[in-house]
Amino acid sequence: MENSEYLLETGLLDFSHPAMADLITRRGWQALPEGDRIGAAYDFVRNEIGFGYNARDTLKASEVLKDGYGQCNTKGVLLMALLRGMGIACRSHGFTIFKSLQRGLVPEAVYGITPDSILHSWVEVCFDGKWVNLEGFILDEAVLSSLQAAFPERNALCAYGAGTDCLQAPKVAWSGTDTYIQRTGINADLGVFASPDEFFAAHQQDLTGLRGLMFRWGIRHWMNRRVRAIRRGAVPEIPGGETALNARSWPAAAPACGD
Repeated sequence: MENSEYLLETGLLDFSHPAMADLITRRGWQALPEGDRIGAAYDFVRNEIGFGYNARDTLKASEVLKDGYGQCNTKGVLLMALLRGMGIACRSHGFTIFKSLQRGLVPEAVYGITPDSILHSWVEVCFDGKWVNLEGFILDEAVLSSLQAAFPERNALCAYGAGTDCLQAPKVAWSGTDTYIQRTGINADLGVFASPDEFFAAHQQDLTGLRGLMFRWGIRHWMNRRVRAIRRGAVPEIPGGETALNARSWPAAAPACGD
């Protein structure tokens, strides 16, 4: 497999930035075997970079690191930069998700004006001669544990940032195979891109004008307060009862729990 384009530094994947290079050096990741290098970067992005909403998707990896939090697209940029900074080939896979996946995080007062489809991506890493899908890094363990505790009888959940049929035992830990946590919220596949720069050049979230200003300066901070409350165990109720918590169907079948 020719991987040269999947190892390049880009505008967003700024792995030579001093903060990025220092992180890799301080943690001693470069000396690890390949699988452990992937796992170290994955675990760092999953749990040491908390789930939350940045000002925009197109932050550089070093900027996401400085923020200390992120969502699917921004955490993915950081993970890809760390992987490439350690010589591991990776690429972006773009999608859109139903906005219902973010219900409970988006306040009901503004839920109606949010876009019906939200730009989403996961990371594909080349490991053991094949591409492995990595999406399970999006929710940090504290958020996921609170959702599990709030819905102990549920496996299917598409809300609060989760989209899974395996809530009580989602496949989110790195073990050399695919990981997912928002997959059942997907409604369109936008294809594979060599870098997030290429993905965002082709696809932009419609957050322009007044709606964009509202998100950047108000709504996302409101959402981040809700995420912090969920970490503390305070999961807000969603109007609509059980039906509001269920995923809509996507043509590709999700993996079974434990697969």
